[in-house]
Amino acid sequence: MCGRYATTRSAGDLSALFESYDDTGGRLAPDHNVAPTDPVPLVRVEAEGGRVLSAGRWGLVPHWSRSAAGAARMINARAETVATSRAYADPFARRRCLVPADGWYEWVRRPAGGKQPYYMTPRDGSVLAFAGIWSRWESLLTFSVLTTAAVGELAEVHDRMPLLLPRDRWAAWLGPVDEPATLLAPPSADWLAGLEIRPVGPAVGDVRNDGPGLIERVPLADERVEEEITLF
Repeated sequence: MCGRYATTRSAGDLSALFESYDDTGGRLAPDHNVAPTDPVPLVRVEAEGGRVLSAGRWGLVPHWSRSAAGAARMINARAETVATSRAYADPFARRRCLVPADGWYEWVRRPAGGKQPYYMTPRDGSVLAFAGIWSRWESLLTFSVLTTAAVGELAEVHDRMPLLLPRDRWAAWLGPVDEPATLLAPPSADWLAGLEIRPVGPAVGDVRNDGPGLIERVPLADERVEEEITLF
């Protein structure tokens, strides 16, 4: 966790939502199946203090790294160790960002075999902001998503979840603080209750697939059996 997510809003919409300057240069397209090392939007603060919407690659490459080859293994940073990790501590202290998303995917193993994918997304269609950290390696802007222990019903899907930041925490996450560790609390259970845990089809498992059909609800196996019974 988190290994796949969706981000489909336009740069213009995201700039308005996050009150940021659009610096993506038209380099981004809607993506219903974001995978490691894909280019996606992120919101960060420039040295002058203004918010900027940038295109970054998912998978942080530390500035001291000799190559970008290990980026796919650096897509997530654990909230419990981000402040002490050699790779993540400096970005966490100095270069935090918001990662806009519509929702994210997880897979649950079925008792009868195979895995059922789920899509976690706000019921009201609002935007999500994952807590992120960013780094620049040569000319490449890269980032990681922070994860934390899953809370409430989300723990039934996976033991980890993205560190989700409600709107009233965006400014604090992006701004300077003396103790960044104070920013790592998960959102409240009441806020998380606004998320839908939606079963979706298996097509999302292939990174080559994209499109709105990936996030459409599908009946679970037991629901299909119940539907068949009611037909006779």
